[in-house]
Amino acid sequence: MNQTTSAAAGVAGIQHRPVRSAEDNVYRKISWRVMPIVLIAYIFAFLDRINVGYAQLQMKQDLGFSDAIYGLGAGIFFITYLLFEVPSNLLLEKIGARLTFLRIMVLWGLTSAATAFVTEPWQFYGIRLLLGMFEAGFFPGIILFLTYWYPSHRRGRVTGLFLFGMPITGVLGGPLAGMIMAGMEGLGGWHGWQWLFVVEGLPTVLLGVLLYRMLPNKPSQAPWLNDSEKALVQSVLDADHKVDVKPGHHGKLAAALADPKTYVLAFVYFCCACAVYTVTFWLPTMIKSLGIASIGAIGWITAVPYIFGAIGVLVISRSSDRFKERRWHVGGTLVVGAAALFATSFLGTAFAPVMVLLCVAAFFIFGGGSLFWSIPPTYLGREAAAAGIAVISSLGILGGFVSPTLIGWIKGATGSIQIGLGALTALVIVGGLVILIALPKSAVRVGTADNTASH
Repeated sequence: MNQTTSAAAGVAGIQHRPVRSAEDNVYRKISWRVMPIVLIAYIFAFLDRINVGYAQLQMKQDLGFSDAIYGLGAGIFFITYLLFEVPSNLLLEKIGARLTFLRIMVLWGLTSAATAFVTEPWQFYGIRLLLGMFEAGFFPGIILFLTYWYPSHRRGRVTGLFLFGMPITGVLGGPLAGMIMAGMEGLGGWHGWQWLFVVEGLPTVLLGVLLYRMLPNKPSQAPWLNDSEKALVQSVLDADHKVDVKPGHHGKLAAALADPKTYVLAFVYFCCACAVYTVTFWLPTMIKSLGIASIGAIGWITAVPYIFGAIGVLVISRSSDRFKERRWHVGGTLVVGAAALFATSFLGTAFAPVMVLLCVAAFFIFGGGSLFWSIPPTYLGREAAAAGIAVISSLGILGGFVSPTLIGWIKGATGSIQIGLGALTALVIVGGLVILIALPKSAVRVGTADNTASH
């Protein structure tokens, strides 16, 4: 009996190996075709979003802007971003990813470049509101787009790879911003910060056209997949969706808005956004406060924490997929990262200890923040994904408004960001605890290749 069972298991294993191998080969092809262009697009998106953090090192002095004006301008972007995310994601379902991303990238690239012509606070606020309006839908659109291609058991790693663009932007963006602002200062009668917006904004327009030409909407439309490969991908996705949690949660916008866990996830993402945008908008200022005066040097030094953030994205997402666990990998890392970030405010201008803590903070904040986005698509299911992801992103992204605005106001009033960091750190820790306590394991299911193959 045991021998028969053993033999049957051996045969089953042999039968599964070709299936697994074929699936791995197809997804390797998909990843090489899809992920590079998506990653590059997100790098430009995040670059155009955070370059104001570097520009303000010159911009505030040249235009006479206070920390409060800068903080409000940096954060107000997220107001219109919130308002237009859900409509954009629902439109993506109707017209497809290619047209949606083309519209978004062309308009936001032109708007980002136009920031070079700002002279008054109201113009700064207006251009940031327009930038939020035009960029809205790109991030949740990509998250939704990945669900059209990848099953849940592969989504942690590919989501991490996509969001790898966030810290990579910091690695590249700091030195690039420093070189542009220092090297092009006075060229053509423009300030370095003006050139920064133009040089980093206009290439996004060309990238949008390139993405439109290269990126299929779905696997069934990919000319580089043959019919058998398309059928295999569809069968993998269909099998994965058979175990979506609670069919009653399926629906469009009304179902997403009626589901309490949508708001739990939105709050957790709000906390993630607070942490991430505290780092991205204020890291150059924090480095400058350590006694670094040269803009070029600030650009290079800010790259160091981002390098650790990039490593954190890869390590934490791979660990999560390996152990098939999401909650502790997101909640635990948020708590550790926030604590390290807050600890920097007690060390004054001690360069080495502050840099060590900033690297630790970036590793866990970017790692946990990127992995978070592997949870909503799995929990919400196929039908609710478009609206649900957009709702979570729209509500949660308010953290990007609260964080720079609050810290800018506190820094202007007190001359220090310590109180602001303390308040935001407490909030982020609460977010980490919420995902551990409020979300059951069934809500963050991680599928397995074996389960997929068996269907």
